[in-house]
Parts: sequence; structure tokens; C-alpha cells
Amino acid sequence: MTKCPNFLVVLALAAPFLLMSAAPDKPAAKGKKDKGPFVAGKPAFTPDLTAPAFDPAKVQPDHLEPSMFKVPEGLEITVWATSPQLFNPANMDIDHAGRVWVTEGVNYRRHSGRSREGDCIRVLQDTDGDGKCDRSHIFVQEKELECPLGVAVFDNVIFVSNAPNIIKYTDVNRDLKFDPAVDKREIFLSGFEQPQHDHSLHSVYAGPDGRLYFSNGNCGAQFSDKSGTTFRIGGAYLNNTYTGQKSDDGHVYVGGFTASIDDEGHNARILGFNYRNSFEGVRTSYGDMFLNDNDDPPACRVSHLIEGGSFGFFSADGKRQWRADKRPGQSIPTAEWRQEDPGIIPAGDVYGGGAPTGMCFYENGALGPKWSGLLLSCETGRNVVFGYLPKPHGAGFKLERFDFCTTNTSGVFKGSDFVGGANNLSDERQTLFRPSDVCVGPDGAVYISDWFDKRTGGHQDTDETCSGTIYRIAPKGFKPKVPTLNLDTQEGQIAALQSPATNVRHVAFARLKAAGQAAMPAVQHLRENADPYFAARAVWLLAQMGEQGLISTRSWLESDDATKRLVALRAIRAATPDVIDILSSLAADLSPMVRSEVAVALRDVPAAQSVPLLVKLSHHIDGGDRSLLEAWGIGCTGKEEAVWTALKPIGAWNDDFAHITWRLHPAAAVPELQKRAADSKLSPEQRRLALETLVFIPQAEAAKAVLALAKDTGSPIHTDIMWWLIKRSTDEWSTFGIAEELKKAGIFDPDSAKLVTIITPDGPPSSVKLEDVLKLQGNAKNGQQLVTRCVMCHQVNGQGVEFGPNLEGWGRSQPGEIIAQALIDPSKDIAHGYDGQEIVTKDGVTIHGMVLTEGDIMIVRSMGGQNQYVARSRIKSRRKLTHSMMLNATQLGLTAQDVADVVSYLRSGK
Repeated sequence: MTKCPNFLVVLALAAPFLLMSAAPDKPAAKGKKDKGPFVAGKPAFTPDLTAPAFDPAKVQPDHLEPSMFKVPEGLEITVWATSPQLFNPANMDIDHAGRVWVTEGVNYRRHSGRSREGDCIRVLQDTDGDGKCDRSHIFVQEKELECPLGVAVFDNVIFVSNAPNIIKYTDVNRDLKFDPAVDKREIFLSGFEQPQHDHSLHSVYAGPDGRLYFSNGNCGAQFSDKSGTTFRIGGAYLNNTYTGQKSDDGHVYVGGFTASIDDEGHNARILGFNYRNSFEGVRTSYGDMFLNDNDDPPACRVSHLIEGGSFGFFSADGKRQWRADKRPGQSIPTAEWRQEDPGIIPAGDVYGGGAPTGMCFYENGALGPKWSGLLLSCETGRNVVFGYLPKPHGAGFKLERFDFCTTNTSGVFKGSDFVGGANNLSDERQTLFRPSDVCVGPDGAVYISDWFDKRTGGHQDTDETCSGTIYRIAPKGFKPKVPTLNLDTQEGQIAALQSPATNVRHVAFARLKAAGQAAMPAVQHLRENADPYFAARAVWLLAQMGEQGLISTRSWLESDDATKRLVALRAIRAATPDVIDILSSLAADLSPMVRSEVAVALRDVPAAQSVPLLVKLSHHIDGGDRSLLEAWGIGCTGKEEAVWTALKPIGAWNDDFAHITWRLHPAAAVPELQKRAADSKLSPEQRRLALETLVFIPQAEAAKAVLALAKDTGSPIHTDIMWWLIKRSTDEWSTFGIAEELKKAGIFDPDSAKLVTIITPDGPPSSVKLEDVLKLQGNAKNGQQLVTRCVMCHQVNGQGVEFGPNLEGWGRSQPGEIIAQALIDPSKDIAHGYDGQEIVTKDGVTIHGMVLTEGDIMIVRSMGGQNQYVARSRIKSRRKLTHSMMLNATQLGLTAQDVADVVSYLRSGK
């Protein structure tokens, strides 16, 4: 720390590591400038037509040999297709004839214009049945297509997700080639922000209810379905003008989301929201929904989606990033997914850094019954396709992860944001596997598309050959056979409903439903099938085949099997809105999953009908099953006050009722919550829960109650009270006069609060050279002592502050070269989310830091983890820093040997 006239320069002892966003938020490639946010419908980048056009004949494509992959015992992986049969596969689907449809990304981001005629939707075929593609052709190529992130095929109807549109092609003459003179092309939906952005529109896929599903990242969307219902879903990522506005269904949605819609584009619904960027999800034949989502720092997840639920990436109004609301002591995964806030569903399996993409759910097929119920999730950042066999747990699921298919078992990853920034590229072949999608084919095998690149994330691709491969996983000695399905016959349709391929089943569903009574016996027969997935598919369909089908479906509500009751309830809900009698009969069901479904079904039911049922459901709720509590809370949406008022006369203030009140956080509870927070007879934990209920009530009465609590300076939760008061005075309670009251009490006045200059110097380049470090043998014991210099900005072994990422275990997944480079030249890769700004106030204070929240009061976090609350009215200027806020090795006083020692220690993971 050096004192200079009129300001303070903090030379924080901080390790120069900046954790990158694991989602594909990429800085500009060398030599090209990222134009930043742009308007929906306009090109992301101006094509560089001076660069050579991509010529497949002039490249030498590459792929990884099957021997490099590890798959479960008894299974084998083979190459099904590879370049030049396809290039840069971004997404794929497999139709009823076993043809693989691929969206290509030759023009991905800064390579816009590399393919002069636009990107392709390509069709790959195995015409001789030998298990390898032998024919490849283009279905459609258009200049508008710029790395479409989704393709879905339903017989001769093809949906392509290419922001701002979902494009619907109908191959009228079924020749597998789009001819505008013969075939049809229409915009199915439009209004999805940011073409050529990975946080935008993703693939369409089918559900068991006959509806189409898709997801969108947190770029935002303002779209209308063909019924005229408009959805406005924005967030703090691009600060969309409609952020926080209600959609026409009466709800506020923010961030990334999952939606469903019927085949004709009517009756859209939002099923989950407030994601960062979920590439894909699945809905199983039981109706369970799963999705993946990538992180900001390392907190990628695979999750069970509760209908109507929020995952909490932004604040409830969508206007604040999670860092702005991170509480003291919270871990990054807890803060990023707001797991300690009411109204947020459980995050599921949070596994750290990565860049997840496609998903699928295996129910039946060539892999055999051992793998029935297998959830697969592609993880490009970790060179793996994760596997899960979800197990019911309360109203949710246990998601225990394992590597289903990987080239990299070392735990050392390269070429991904979370391991060193945009310039971190793979140089080892086992790290080149970038699985972009996974599907189950109609032959029952699993197919994986490989983007193949030295880099994933950061909107970058570095492979100038645009190589890509599709691998097939099947039992050893597998001889592929794609069933011949005549979709024009009832027999073929029933067979297709049993297909391992999700979108093939959808075609059968639609045609059998259209056949009506004539198809009823065949569907009834399938309902009795011993395979529970086949039977469930039939039940979903029966519910939509008229009164007789509904009666047949209702019989499952009486089953001793909870899964059958759950499927029947979901199927009936999808078929008719008239379900209140069924919800009433199941409100005391023994299964928490059934009760959870009852709860979410009550969200839009008027209070007069729903409140008595929600009160009945509450009798089975405790704080231990967060999934059930949140599902019930979703059912209470818009009726929180009425439900709590009805509960209060019969509810004792025990821990269960306290958690129910926390979830509802009704204004009516303010007086009693204030008493509980002040009650010295209660434990600090009970008092803190009352406080944390109060602070989520967006009413002036709650603010005044917390102000009153602040007068007791001896309270064991006084520090929490003060943190919340200052925090809330900058956001939800900013109009309640809290700032004025804090000012009167001499606690906090943002207009006159003392601000401290904190400058991160852009010092001279480090004198330590990477090549010198790499020649040295590191001493981990000495490195353990040296790494304590990092505690001003990082947590290490339980010590330090939260500014940069927690270094605990970080180095185990990093190559030594990457760690050393980060220490030597931290400005080489400045991470998304960790870039700094310089703020200069009108009275001459200069602050370097990360801006956590915008608004009248800006929260700025600087070196040492120090937060300062800066009134916007006091700011003279602000600019983005061009250098890292971390000090290099020389500034930290480290020699080449010291750097080698720190690297050795961090890689040891101790």
C-alpha cells in the first residue's frame, strides 16, 4: 500500500487468475473487432469477404480415432460420419428413416461470410446399412443461415432455430432438398434476440404431450405466438427494454427460458425461466423435465425443471446480475443460482466450469434395459458426455454424474473459458473432443456430434478445416437396423410411437390423435405394454382422444404405482383445463411428486378454488424438501397473501411454518416476523430466517421493520441487518426512504459517503518468462507459502476474500503452462464478468473495480474484495479498463522459481 497526494493506491497481493465464463461469451478474435450487442434480425458481424471463402476441397479434415474414447463396458464407439461429409456440426436430429440432419456452423461468429452462400442444413445417410454414412447432401443453404443452433425433423417438416426466427420448412415432394418453387418455407416464430449468439435461440424438440419445446438463452426475447399472446423475457445481460415487464399470461419472466407450443404455433407457455443459457432440455415419457445450463464462473449444472420455476440467475425483476446480490460468505454456486432465496428451485448437479450443449434421454433401444432412463448431457469444455440415471428423491431427483463418453479422463482441461481465458487453446488431442449434440436414433444407438476444435466458449472457433464427426455408441458387434416405418398406416404409427427417437414418436402421436376413435383400440393395447415408457406414451395420447380416452387415462389415477398416477395427472392436464376435481382428489396423495404436480397446476387457478387446496397441500410441507416447497410456492403465485392468511389461524410458529412463511414472504406477516427477528428466546438461525423473510417483502412496512431491528446493536444478527438495509436501499427498497433514514441515523449516505480511491496499476510487463518457468521443477511446499500473497483477492484454504475465484482445487484441472501464464501476464486473457472499469467521481476519487449493479446507486467491487456504493450523480466519467485488475508475477515479487513453486502447489490440489 503506497500513499500518494489526495488518493490511495492499493497494490493488492492478488493471484492473476481471472475465471472465464464457461458459456460461449467470447472476446474478439485477433484482428477483428467484436461489434457487441446488436438488434434482433440484424447480422452479428459484417462478413469479411476479403478473407478466402471456405473450400471443402482444399482442407484436410481431422477427427479423433475411436480408440481414444472411453465408454461403458460392453459398448463401443465407431465413426458414423466425418468431414468432408459434414462440417462444424452445431446441432443434429435423426428422422424415422435413420437419416441424420445436421446444422453447420462454417460461418460461426467472426467467421461470418466464410461460406459465401450461408450455412447448410445437411442430410447424412447410411444407404447400405453397414453402420457408416455413405451419402451426404445439402437440404438447404441460405445466406440468412448463420450457424443455426437447432434442427428438428418431423417426417417432412423441418424446424431450424436461427435467431431471430424459428424457420419451418415443409419438404412437400419429399426429395430431401428444399426447392422454393415446390416446397414451403415460413417463419414459425420470431423475436428472439441476437443472431449469431450462443445465448439466443436453441433447438426445437418434442414432448410426450404432442407439443413442441425449445429454449432460449439470456439474450432475451419478445415474441408472439399465433394466438396473439406476447411474451417479454429480458434481463441484465443485454438490458433489454422490456426487462421486468409482464407477459400477456400475467407473469414476469426473465433470463433464459424453456417454452412449449403446439404444432401450429398456438398456445405458447413458459415452463421455466431465469437461466443463463440452457442449450437444450428433454421431457421424458413420464413428463419429467431436465435441462443443462452454463455458468458465469464455474457453476455449470444439470437440473430437474419444476414447471413454472425460476433458477435465479438474475434478480426477480431481471435487472441485476447475481454478483450484485451475492451475500457475505456465500459460495459462488449458491450465489449464482440464488439457492438461499425464496422462489428459486434447486440447481441440481452443479459441477463447476464447462460449456454444456445438447441433451437427450434414452428410454429404449439397442443399449438394452440396463440403460433405460439414461440422461445424457454434452459438455464441450470437459471433452465428455455426462451420464445420469435420475432417481426420485422427494419431489425432485438425485442426479449422480458419471462419464458416459470421454476422450479425457485426466481431469486436466484446455481450450475452455474456465481454464484460462480466450487465448487458451488445446494442444493435446484428447482435449479436442467438443460434443455439440447427442441423440438416440431409431435404430436404438446413441449418436454424438463432435465440433472438434482447440477452443470452446468465448464465441470462438479456431479450426480452419471446420472438421466435424458423428460417432455412434452401441453394443459391441452391433448390426444397425432402422425399422421400416410406414407412417401412413396405423401399424406404422404404433410402431413409431415405440421408437427410441423422440421426434419420431411425435409424428406418430399427431397422426394417431388425428385418427381419433379408429386408433383407440391400438393405443389402448399399447397402454398395457410391459415397458413402462411405452405405456406412458399411450396414456398421454389417450387423454387427447376424446371422452373415452380421458376415462381410460383417469383409471391410472387409482393405481398403486405413484408414477402412473403422476403420468395420468400430467396427461389429463395437457388435454383439458378442467382438472380441479382431480387436483382436489390428489392434494393428499402419498407421493410428493404427485403433490408437487398438483401444486404447480394451481398457479393460474383463481384463489377461490385454489387457496383451500394449497392450504391442504401445505400440511405435507417441511423445510427439508426444497423441491416440494418451491413447487407449492409456484402454485401460490399471486395468492401468497390469501394463502398465508388462511394458514395463519391453524399454523403454529414452528420451523415448518417459518419456512412456509419465508417462501410466501407476505406483507401480512411483517409484524410477526419483526417480533421473531427481535426475540432473544429464539436461536440466531431462527431470527435470521425471520430477517431473510422480511427483506424479500417488497413493501415499505418490511423496510421499516428492519430499520427498527437495526436499533438493537447487540443483536446476534445485527451485522446481517445492516448488510441487508444498505443492500436493499440500493434496489427493491430504494423508494421507501431507507436511504434517508440511514442517513439520519448516520449509518449510510451514498451522496456524501466517503469513497476511497483504489487503483490497480497497469505496471510494466513481468520480467519472468514463461519458457524459463517451464524449465524449472516446482516445490509445492514452498508454493503453499507463496500462494498466501493471493489472499487479498482470492480464497485459499479457507482464508482470503472474495474478489477473484476461489483457488481451492482450481489448479488440479489446469495445465501448468496455463497457471504460469496467468501469473506472468494476467492481462492476456481478461475474463467475461471480471473485466474492470475505471470510475472517476466529481470530487476526484478514482475507483478501479467490477461494477456489480447499475442504477442510481452502483455497487463497485475492487481489489481486496472491498465494495463501494457509488451514487450515479457523483460520477464524472467511467471507462472500461484495458488491463487486468490482477498483478503480474513481478509486481507480486515472484521469481521464475516462485512461479514454478506456486504452479506445483496449485496443481497438487492440496
